[in-house]
Amino acid sequence: MLVIVVENVPHRLRGRLAIWLLEVRAGVYVGNVSRRIREMIWSQVCVGVDDGNAVMAWRTNSESGFDFLTVGANRRIPKEMDGIKLVSFLPVDGPVGGIENG
Repeated sequence: MLVIVVENVPHRLRGRLAIWLLEVRAGVYVGNVSRRIREMIWSQVCVGVDDGNAVMAWRTNSESGFDFLTVGANRRIPKEMDGIKLVSFLPVDGPVGGIENG
């Protein structure tokens, strides 16, 4: 199983993804493809993402049972700790919840 989620990407990339995968919600694509096709799709995403961002997750034989890659600007950054990939959050710029930091 492969899942790709895109945000703020060009329509041409969304159309390209729709060739190989089913768009079940706006920007959410799912499918069952081989490793070779998954890598080819991800290379297309990396080239076409422009100012947007994307994440790709797939089932694998690891401790967590899945792996994922990201591309583009996003607050969520993958971090590996003790052989498990986790997600770290970058700090928010500007006011949080309407209250100025400082």
